[in-house]
Amino acid sequence: MKDLSNENVVHIIKNGVQYLQFRKLLEYKDIITHAYSLGIDTNYRTAKPNKEKIPEDEFAKAIRDYKNICNELNMNYLNVGKTNQEHTNNIQIVDTKINVNDMDVNLEKYNDTDGLITNKQNLILSTTNADCILMLFFDPITKTIANVHSGWKGTLQRIAVNAVEKMVNEFKCNPQDIICCICPSIRKCHFEVDEDVKELFEKEFLDLKIHKRIDIMEKQKEQQKWNIDTVLINKIMLERLGLKQENIIDCGICSVCNSDIIHSYRVEKQGYGLGTALIELK
Repeated sequence: MKDLSNENVVHIIKNGVQYLQFRKLLEYKDIITHAYSLGIDTNYRTAKPNKEKIPEDEFAKAIRDYKNICNELNMNYLNVGKTNQEHTNNIQIVDTKINVNDMDVNLEKYNDTDGLITNKQNLILSTTNADCILMLFFDPITKTIANVHSGWKGTLQRIAVNAVEKMVNEFKCNPQDIICCICPSIRKCHFEVDEDVKELFEKEFLDLKIHKRIDIMEKQKEQQKWNIDTVLINKIMLERLGLKQENIIDCGICSVCNSDIIHSYRVEKQGYGLGTALIELK
């Protein structure tokens, strides 16, 4: 069986449930619990992309998948709060659980939301992906956590910057204390775009001079196609905000290269499933 463990993450399999955990965050396992789900037999989709309901059996399976991974992490799955992601740069603060006896999923409150922040205990922040970047933030000093979904549109809108600024402004975090862990996502090797998207990145990130940096953007030979490193762009933005380089931990795992164990929109296409990243203050 494939093992995705490396210097930054450990691949765990317990009772048929697979997930990754970041070695850095495990140093704080007495304070937080976290994981990134693995396995394309699981699907954490609770609604269609247009927010319409999915069939009852699919919804029930998604809830079971949440319950199964939470059980292995000693979390109460009913404490899950999940974003209704729409590729925005909107971040919401979570102060309390909304549903008394159910998970906080498919709630109108979390429409147009692609990131959640809290300093409250026993609230499980969940985002989902199939190639997009998910970032787990943790400040061990103020005990603040965030979970952020940043697809290429979210990266263009600098949602990671919004998240850090909200942690600083609302929770008095110091950027030098903040840890950011980057979950599996599509990588430069497979994030191929046409000229229109390439030009959007060049225009937005003039400050990064990406049009001059082969490590961020690379043109394919004899084709009007470009490969863009959105993970690197996010890393640079975070460093410029004051996060220490050693506190930006990338799992280095491509969802497309590992689509046999990680959901990938570009591979699965229509009917694609979703993985989830979870983080909770104990």
